[in-house]
Amino acid sequence: MDIKTAFALSLPFAVGLACMGAGLGLGRAVASALDALGRQPEAMGKIFAVMAVGCAFIEACAIYALVYSFAMKP
Repeated sequence: MDIKTAFALSLPFAVGLACMGAGLGLGRAVASALDALGRQPEAMGKIFAVMAVGCAFIEACAIYALVYSFAMKP
């Protein structure tokens, strides 16, 4: 197997793995935020702001993996 074939097989797998990790992270973040809102509904503004920033960072990791895979294309 040459290097182009190895890249063609490994890059989609790596992006899929990164997006799966981001999806799991987003699910856990939202579930924790909803749990916190159930316990303390008056803190909705603070919880939502922190959750939104965290979700943005998690999504950025998935986007970085996709951009990196395009940059590594042989």
